[in-house]
Amino acid sequence: MDGEVYLHLEHDGKILLVDEHGQGPQIPLPGRTETGPNGWLLRLPSEDEVRDMGFEWDVKRTNRMDDGKTIHVVKYGTPRIEWPANWAWKDHVISDSAVHPLARESVYRTIHRLVAKVIIRDPEGHVLLGKVLRGHFTGFWTLPGGYLDYAEHPRNGAIREAYEEMGIDISIADPMGESGDALPGDDFCHIQERIFSSEGIQYVSFTYLVDLNQRPELKPKPDEIEEGEWFTLDEAIQRAASQFDEEALKALKNLEGRA
Repeated sequence: MDGEVYLHLEHDGKILLVDEHGQGPQIPLPGRTETGPNGWLLRLPSEDEVRDMGFEWDVKRTNRMDDGKTIHVVKYGTPRIEWPANWAWKDHVISDSAVHPLARESVYRTIHRLVAKVIIRDPEGHVLLGKVLRGHFTGFWTLPGGYLDYAEHPRNGAIREAYEEMGIDISIADPMGESGDALPGDDFCHIQERIFSSEGIQYVSFTYLVDLNQRPELKPKPDEIEEGEWFTLDEAIQRAASQFDEEALKALKNLEGRA
């Protein structure tokens, strides 16, 4: 499989797999450990193999995956069909050891990474940012927030992150009761999606809004946040290192400008 271009065709939770001869569709067997003489039995198809099966598709993007030996090129596309009934369920690919590692890695990269952030404002409208000590934005300022835990609503994740990073308790408006009991107010809830590199990892960010009656005492987490500081909205936009943070802050400014 080295040095060739492969297709990751996905539709409604299913993807197209073929065998070593390019014959498909093939179905993975969850729990299988037998991998055959090549170390794999199923793989992603090439463009020519997909054409031979009579499928057409629309390409969304191209990812490059480095396994330490070879840079693999995988094109991601949507097939022009209504329902791929006999294709592989995407969730079954991971648990079959006979599926080529490139196909399993490709599936892994299409799983969304979910992030929850929160814009916390004091009574004067100043925004709280933290100077980060580790992770993606070491040495820079970001809104409180981070990756969601498993089975965690984004709103609850933002509340947890504010406490873990800054040592403060907050509540976020939940007018529809999406994460539990309804709590009146405006949660802002700015949702964004981005793929930032050729590796193809996709992030989805939920940014909420909390307006405080008074500034709380900040207790930054020693191994994660160097310090917390309050900035005007314009200053926060200029300092925010994360594109998600910057865009959310700009959206809030635009929203208030129209009010």
